[in-house]
Amino acid sequence: MKTALSLIAAAMLTGLALANNQAPALKFDPLPYAYNALEPHIDAQTMEIHYSRHHRAYFNNLVKAVEGTPLAGKSLEEIMPQISKWPDAIRNNGGGHYNHDLFWKVMSPKGGGLPKGPLAKQIDAAFGSFEKFKELFKQAALTRFGSGWAWLCVADDGSLFITSTPNQDNPLMDVVEKRGTPILGLDVWEHAYYLKYQNLRGAYIDAFWNVVNWPEVAARYKKAL
Repeated sequence: MKTALSLIAAAMLTGLALANNQAPALKFDPLPYAYNALEPHIDAQTMEIHYSRHHRAYFNNLVKAVEGTPLAGKSLEEIMPQISKWPDAIRNNGGGHYNHDLFWKVMSPKGGGLPKGPLAKQIDAAFGSFEKFKELFKQAALTRFGSGWAWLCVADDGSLFITSTPNQDNPLMDVVEKRGTPILGLDVWEHAYYLKYQNLRGAYIDAFWNVVNWPEVAARYKKAL
């Protein structure tokens, strides 16, 4: 039943996109769980505001920004690598849409625990241990001044690295210091955590590990290779 409803929702979104001359390459996926599904780690009110207002605004503004441009019909994966060629409205809203879409999917009510298989081995190889990886990732998230993101990425040679980006930039863009394919991202804009954690960004980062969807991250790692 849930699968059928998801298919119907996807079809409706595609129909609306076509009716508004919006390229099917840009779509606003349903949140893969209920707003309260990640509690107590991420509260329902934050999830509702974050997804239905912040993320939705990035998507709507991106649709307007690409309308009538050569980017209409292109996917975000095609747009990001040459983002410096386009106006800030596309950079900011394209990044905002891509980043949030990844963020929702790398979390799950059944998340937490440890990565397994090739991803786990590569984390150990790159960082020494899973605990050291968490420490370095937290450092990247904590030291991102102002608003931005922390990322676990796959480099061109298949190795893993941790980085952070300001605002709604991401490692796919040609404007960042180190480029790669993001497979795990953490939003450290204040709207992602302030209602529950106030100024305690570190506590929010610690809570994040309880909801990380490691099978999804592993699938993205495999695809990036």
